Amino acid sequence: MFPRLWRYALVLTSNRDAASDLAQSTCLRALENHEKFEAGTQLDRWLFRMAHRIWLNELRATAVRLGGGLQSIEDVDIPDRKISADTNIFVGQVLQSISALPEAQRTCVLLVYVEGFKYAEAARVLDIPVGTVMSRLAAARKSVNRRMNDEDAKTG
Repeated sequence: MFPRLWRYALVLTSNRDAASDLAQSTCLRALENHEKFEAGTQLDRWLFRMAHRIWLNELRATAVRLGGGLQSIEDVDIPDRKISADTNIFVGQVLQSISALPEAQRTCVLLVYVEGFKYAEAARVLDIPVGTVMSRLAAARKSVNRRMNDEDAKTG
């Protein structure tokens, strides 16, 4: 579960160190609040929702203290694992397109397309209506598709 939680934290934070801190904070809060976990519910959904709320609180605190925000995907060192150069370039373009999405869309993309959550599950994690998840995903697909087509037009 921890690797999935860390990956979710990385998408939220766009920084390896911040992702590690967020994942550890989430685990600590989960241990402190273990009595609030309802048996029969999915642990990953509970942890992701907790991580999301911790991250939002951190963003608010950072904005107040420093006026800071998210880092770009270019600043994150994500190693290759024996991927061809063409595939690596394509994946880089997709990741850049996804990282350029607004945070709300980016988070929905991760939960549904990477983690495999159903729309209703993602809605519960993010505490938003299912229709909002669907709308954010549609907007994200449209935006990523447009960016990828623009890239193809530039190179072709």
